Amino acid sequence: MEAKQQITEGSEISGLSLFSMDADGEKLNSLQHEVPAISQEKITIKNNSGENLVGTLHDVGSNNLVILCHGFRSSKESKTILSITDVLTNEGISVFRFDFSGNGESEGSFQYGNFWREVDDLRAVILYLTGQKRKVDAIVGHSKGGNVVLLYASKYQDISTVINISGRFDLKGGIEGRLGKNFMEKIRKDGFIGVTDKKGEFMYQVTKESLEDRLRTDMRAACLSIEQSCRVLTVHGSEDETVPFEDALEFSKLIINHKLHIVQGADHRYMSHQLELAKTLLEFIRSN
Repeated sequence: MEAKQQITEGSEISGLSLFSMDADGEKLNSLQHEVPAISQEKITIKNNSGENLVGTLHDVGSNNLVILCHGFRSSKESKTILSITDVLTNEGISVFRFDFSGNGESEGSFQYGNFWREVDDLRAVILYLTGQKRKVDAIVGHSKGGNVVLLYASKYQDISTVINISGRFDLKGGIEGRLGKNFMEKIRKDGFIGVTDKKGEFMYQVTKESLEDRLRTDMRAACLSIEQSCRVLTVHGSEDETVPFEDALEFSKLIINHKLHIVQGADHRYMSHQLELAKTLLEFIRSN
């Protein structure tokens, strides 16, 4: 795996912080201590296809860190990822957040499905960071990123703490909502489906191959393959409008060393529940 440091963004930040605020002005964490000096550095890492994955390292002076993985058609700049980054770094935990190939600043073309390809991206990131003498304490994924970190844990045994935020258990679910009724008949006929937004503007294309990739991805088998030595936390909102919270119950049934936390009233992005989400992640990471 090749990588290069591109630029250093901003400067070190330090000082006394009494609390951090979420988008709604809610106090995220009461911090009656000195906030660590935090430096930000943009880093590129080549995946197995030779594409540059772009990430940002938030370094608080510790070689230990947590990797954050974004969801479907999202990026390392998502509000959820940035909020978690802010809380973890203020609590003295270094963070690396990055864009999967075909998303955000990373190279490559966006593909529907692509779960195992994103696992390969995560593998490239972990190998690079460990090669830089970093210790990855946890991998955290939101939405589709939650599926990716679980799939990673089913294949590799080098990460002891995995956090799945609102991942989907049944990958056959949610397809009709995006692609419309009779989507299989249409994709067999035309070979692809163009997905548009509410205004009718084109967003992305789903090919027969990429749809089959999603349908072949077996989360049940993955859950059963995760070693008992791997600690897994699933967090899910009770009012998730994108992935039903019942999916979280399925993860809980199958993963051996598993903890489940349902955030009452939270939607898929935890817009009004950033405090509980952040506290839950912190407690689990620190309990290792």
